[in-house]
Amino acid sequence: MLSQAGHTDAGEDSGFTLLEVVCVLGITAMLAAIALPAIPRATSLPRINGYALEAAALLNADHAAAQRQNREIATVVDAPSRIIQSGASGRILRFPSDVTVQALLASRCNNRPAGATIRYLPSGMSCGGVIGLTRLGAGFEVRVNWLTGVAEVAPVR
Repeated sequence: MLSQAGHTDAGEDSGFTLLEVVCVLGITAMLAAIALPAIPRATSLPRINGYALEAAALLNADHAAAQRQNREIATVVDAPSRIIQSGASGRILRFPSDVTVQALLASRCNNRPAGATIRYLPSGMSCGGVIGLTRLGAGFEVRVNWLTGVAEVAPVR
């Protein structure tokens, strides 16, 4: 028997009920809640660039503070712990565990051992250094010029 709209009235259900759709969505949400935390969230190259720019800003602030306060300021670079600490403000910059931090620093500065620091002199000079921030071989270097004391960021491939 045909209805006036041209559909058969055979009594068969076509499509899904609301309850079936809600159950499927619920199961999908539970699976996503279990699976998403297991997916590694790696630090992207633009985010590493952001970390390098933050490090350069911290270093440049210490450089300016050494000149303004007319005293030597040492910025601590702890590469194994992935930390840079400002000598002027005490601000700490931490890097994620998937970012490799390498530091090439002077062994002596201003006629004494420098340790794991980049020292800024009141004259505007520094002991210089290079801090590398990489992940899977790509990243950025923060280079501190020993003559001018200015930190700049350069890409590494």
